Amino acid sequence: MMETMKSSWSAFSRPHNPTAKCLHMVRLSPVTSRSELVTATGLSQPTVTRAIAALMSAGYVTERADLSKSKGRGRPIIPLELSDTHPVHAGISVGTAATYIALFDIKGRTIRDTDVEIDVASVSQDDFIQHIMAGLNRLMADLGRPLATVGVTTSGSVSPQGAVTAPNLGWHDAPFAAQLREQFSVPVTVTSAVAAIIGSEIQSDQHPGSGSIMAIFADDSIGAAVTEDKGVLPIAVDREDLTTHGLLERIEEPTSSLIDAVSHASSNSSTRQTLDERAEELGAVAADLMAQHDASTLVVAGSAFIDDPHAPAVFARTVRANLPDGAAASLRMIPTHREMVRDIARAVALDLVLREPLSVTTA
Repeated sequence: MMETMKSSWSAFSRPHNPTAKCLHMVRLSPVTSRSELVTATGLSQPTVTRAIAALMSAGYVTERADLSKSKGRGRPIIPLELSDTHPVHAGISVGTAATYIALFDIKGRTIRDTDVEIDVASVSQDDFIQHIMAGLNRLMADLGRPLATVGVTTSGSVSPQGAVTAPNLGWHDAPFAAQLREQFSVPVTVTSAVAAIIGSEIQSDQHPGSGSIMAIFADDSIGAAVTEDKGVLPIAVDREDLTTHGLLERIEEPTSSLIDAVSHASSNSSTRQTLDERAEELGAVAADLMAQHDASTLVVAGSAFIDDPHAPAVFARTVRANLPDGAAASLRMIPTHREMVRDIARAVALDLVLREPLSVTTA
């Protein structure tokens, strides 16, 4: 059973105001110009001029007079590029056994990162948050650059106030946002990991607004999300049987992990069949959700696809077979766990500054 969580909150949205639209395009181009931004954004020339003036004043955009081009009479075209702003943005990707913490610049480059090896369910909510704050403080030590924003991704559901409820982590209303704001005195964004997968796609999209994007995450938990007009809509997928734990309970021979099950499947047809059935059922769930939300792009991530080499092909075939006739689908898999945690940490770290750039200081 799939339930759309209308009351859930997600920070990510496509660029929606002139400064965000212009910053988005400047960020994705080595150099650009005001006239090119008019074409790319659909904004008027005066609106782009005002937006760029505001972004330059705030320190986000720099003119490259050394690359200026003359077109006969009139003012020369002066290219624009993204500035190297001084502050850094922290992204925290919470995992069941390890949590990734990284510092990024406005261009998305990793400044410093670390892994905090801790079994989340084995410690209290407060102790875990203290561990994370200590890890971020260590990364900031001797850096000589201010912290501008903090973002956190996690499994489970997130309240509008940034409190997390995640049964697989043993959390109920864990006050992540409030405690991090008190500690670091900067804006804090907390979202679901699956919403951040879409956030990463939005932040790298050269054509924002060109079709709805859906993401499916299948691991120790199952989650989904889809873009909507003003952000990303989380979708609850009530299929515990499709989690790693649910899969292992379905396998007749005792196995301790998905990797063990995949290894066992090489010589056991029954285990292989169970793995394939899971991939097929995930594909049917994904196709149903794509049809419900008119999504044309699907991004998948998690051990269900990464740790079982046969699963992606079975999943993709099932998705395409179950979509309505004539429905187009672009499918992409995030190929490694490391790439996923880095991408979602970067996305949540930069969310606020890219969505509302003039609300974040560059000093």
